[in-house]
Amino acid sequence: MMDPRKYKEHAEALDREDSLASFRQRFRLPHGHGAEKTYFLGNSLGLQPVAARGAVDAVLGEWEEHGVEAFFEGEDPWMKKQEQLAVLMAPIVGARPSEVSIQDALTINLHLLFSTFYKPSGRRTRILCEAKAFPSDQYMMHAQVAGHGLDPGNEIIEVGPREGEATLRHEDIINAIKTYGDELALVFFGGVNYYTGQLLDIASITRAAHEAGAIAGFDLAHAAGNMDLELHDWNVDFAAWCNYKYLNGGPGAIASLFVHETHHETSLPRPGGWWGNDAGTRFLMEKEFRPATGAAGWQVGTPPALLMATLLASLKIFDEAGWKNIQNKRGSLGAFLDEVLDDIMKRYPGEVQCLTPAATAGCQRSLFLPQFGKDVFNRLTGKGIMTDWREPGVVRVAPVPLYNTHQEIFRLYQTLEEALATLKT
Repeated sequence: MMDPRKYKEHAEALDREDSLASFRQRFRLPHGHGAEKTYFLGNSLGLQPVAARGAVDAVLGEWEEHGVEAFFEGEDPWMKKQEQLAVLMAPIVGARPSEVSIQDALTINLHLLFSTFYKPSGRRTRILCEAKAFPSDQYMMHAQVAGHGLDPGNEIIEVGPREGEATLRHEDIINAIKTYGDELALVFFGGVNYYTGQLLDIASITRAAHEAGAIAGFDLAHAAGNMDLELHDWNVDFAAWCNYKYLNGGPGAIASLFVHETHHETSLPRPGGWWGNDAGTRFLMEKEFRPATGAAGWQVGTPPALLMATLLASLKIFDEAGWKNIQNKRGSLGAFLDEVLDDIMKRYPGEVQCLTPAATAGCQRSLFLPQFGKDVFNRLTGKGIMTDWREPGVVRVAPVPLYNTHQEIFRLYQTLEEALATLKT
């Protein structure tokens, strides 16, 4: 255990060396009672880029000036925004721009992708997934299986943590893929578990799924903009993610999907929507659906210009900061957070457990406080430190590189220590 003053000095030194420190000013930080709050909720809703308001105002002005012709006219025609977004998003998820489509909402995109990639046939009817997946993923899978006239209770196989453990073991996932082998139509997992913050080995799971003859897909809601991903090189078949968490697109932001280029020129069915039709023939209004090239062929509805504007404001910041620099700072914030949490757990053995495996952690750490969880959460909130609560007894904390600091993590450490010291007496 270190003298807390040393942690403070260390945090200050790390912040002085932070090459991304100025980007904090590019976001609107929450305030309360005249003071700036500490915001550790990038895993739930990212902060508003300062440029977002101007970006929305610009679209409103274009709408006012050009009406529907704003899709094609003006300095920044709306028709170009999706392409701009795909180019900026691609390096964040390790994809080629043609493999990314910015569209709809996360669960809608998963339904669209499952309509293409979940094709139960013969023995291959089953889906392998994580136990207690995020509820919308569970509802989506049940609906997709039932839509094929099959029993979700039989066709969906779940892999859960072992008795007494909080996270999945990688070998259990791989063994399950091998065990069910030729029964699997699809292997589908969350890249980062929303509850524990555990990152799964996406590359290895994809490889095992392919060796078994199955398709590999992922929900990357808690991974995109957080972890270093290489979707193209890992040969992931498909993925989808929301853009309102680590990517700061705003509440209810337009989402994204990925389809590997190996599927672009195939006869796989697309959902079939006007906006997914080839742009060259879209306005001919013909009966035959001709899918656009690449992931864009999975589009359905007209993309909302206002929502694209807010996401574009954020992704321009990512581009300016540089994805490698962002990942480097994530590592620095995470290492310091693990250091002070380790000190807390040594000072208060049994009172705090970090559920997130440090070796594969991104921004999020899930702290399990079996006795004082809600009290600690309330005390953090009262001190202006914004985290979130998950039953039973978990406080999720997610410092993000673009707007959080090491000194804020020290403040978290200090407040946690004071709260536990008071509650233990």
